Amino acid sequence: MRRGSLIALTPFEPKDSPLLFRWINEREQVLLNSLYRPVHQGAHDSWFEDIQRRANVAIFAIRLATDGRLIGTCQLHDIHPVHRTAELQIRIGDVTQRGAGKGTEAVRLLLDFAFSDLNLNRIYLHVFEENSAALRSYEKAGFVREGVLRQAAYVDGQYRNLVLMSLLRGERGPTS
Repeated sequence: MRRGSLIALTPFEPKDSPLLFRWINEREQVLLNSLYRPVHQGAHDSWFEDIQRRANVAIFAIRLATDGRLIGTCQLHDIHPVHRTAELQIRIGDVTQRGAGKGTEAVRLLLDFAFSDLNLNRIYLHVFEENSAALRSYEKAGFVREGVLRQAAYVDGQYRNLVLMSLLRGERGPTS
């Protein structure tokens, strides 16, 4: 477990599954990060069991530090042991908790885990070019824009650009 002043990163618990299922089926929220497809209960249950066992994924629940309430998820996936890289993803599923620094703190805690515990060297991510709040949050955490993947995603009837960002172990400041 990793704890900050606002949130804690913890393992998932079986009681988290229904809330995660609800979040993944909230169309407007999913469209902020990816293509929307309704997820059926059986598919969600299989994902929930499988994701926690995969060796190339480190996934965490984001919980409020005050009461332990689940507000989101974050993960490192496609962890590559030779290249020492991974892709970062985060979702604050509880929309009332967005914009208050909790996502930024979750990213910083996940980066601490990636660089300290997993001994990774490069963390990268993709974000929709028009998602200015996410871009600001990632930049606050130290991520650098590497480029734009033009029309790389077809979402909700239109092509969208993806910004590729990364952070290297040596680029982290002392307070990151």
